[in-house]
Amino acid sequence: METKKRALGRGLEQLFNTENLDLETIERQIYENSSNEEIIEINLNELRANPYQPRKTFSEAALNELAESIKEHGVFQPIIVKKSIKGYEIIAGERRVRASKLAGLEKIPAIIRDFTDEQMMEIALLENLQRENLNVIEEALAYKSMIDKLMITQEELSKRVGKSRSHITNIIGILRLPTEVQALILAGELTMGHARVISKLESNDQMIELANKIVEEKIPVRELERITDDDKFERKVKTTRKQKEKNLEYKYVEELLREKLDTKVRIKDRKIEISFNNAADLNRILEIINIKE
Repeated sequence: METKKRALGRGLEQLFNTENLDLETIERQIYENSSNEEIIEINLNELRANPYQPRKTFSEAALNELAESIKEHGVFQPIIVKKSIKGYEIIAGERRVRASKLAGLEKIPAIIRDFTDEQMMEIALLENLQRENLNVIEEALAYKSMIDKLMITQEELSKRVGKSRSHITNIIGILRLPTEVQALILAGELTMGHARVISKLESNDQMIELANKIVEEKIPVRELERITDDDKFERKVKTTRKQKEKNLEYKYVEELLREKLDTKVRIKDRKIEISFNNAADLNRILEIINIKE
């Protein structure tokens, strides 16, 4: 048994050291290397959330639906936990834990593994990114936390979570916005395109004023870019503007494609160039445009 655990430990280290992390692969590795004796029943009241869990709110409707399934069929897949000073910390499966409580269960099947704090953080983020979308603020905070605590670059993070570098940069940029503007994004009244343009401004007052103007007048991103070109809008990062004017029609199409694909798109000489960060990012783009490999 000890030899098996050591081998599993090395396997997990190899998984976490790969460029692209995939939660399904990590969990499958754990399940396939666990004996029946290692799957134990743990009291629900002994469990506490992963301290690095980025999700702050859970869909009540989705939890109730899962609870009904658990009442009828039970918990098919064990959760993964880490032993702590008092009870256990949930590594993967917090939704199953919450739904099991709603279903009236007292215990849940679990596998105990000893993860580092860094691995716990990465798994918590992966579980939410790959299985149930975080809202943009939660996602931004999770990315920033990983960058700060793991001391990695945005480029390194993009490779590990299978997102484009531009996606990481744009999402984190939201944290520079005033809370009033962030609330409009969460409400769906401002798009990520709007947020990207506004976040480049220096003045919080101008950000808020402009955000309200966008909502009231339904200003598209293309028009917003023209508005903020005015010298009265001071930018955080000074940019040298190109003298050559682009064809506005193509610029608009580029913006639409950037919004749709969440990556850099360039139209030149009757060609469309779509940038991607890695294989996972390419697969994400292909899925968006409905192309199967």
